[in-house]
Amino acid sequence: MAKKEDPGPSVKDKELYEEIRDDGASKEKAARIANAAANSSRSEVGRKGGKSGDYEDWTVDELHDRAAEIGIEGRSSMNKDELITALRNH
Repeated sequence: MAKKEDPGPSVKDKELYEEIRDDGASKEKAARIANAAANSSRSEVGRKGGKSGDYEDWTVDELHDRAAEIGIEGRSSMNKDELITALRNH
């Protein structure tokens, strides 16, 4: 097994960082999650989240606006179900 590279002093929970990286996450995402866990607790990190409702509750115009914000190509010809799928898979 290859020697693990030290993520540096900015990562507060190196063990969790390595677990997340082993699962395929980017260095940035792993560091963000590991540091959030170190600031609270590991069990609380997964419970955080946005307050927006389900995409099914959004109007087509709202979905188009969100798709435009994040740069989804071909959004103007998508119906509501296609927009929801594209947003979830982006």
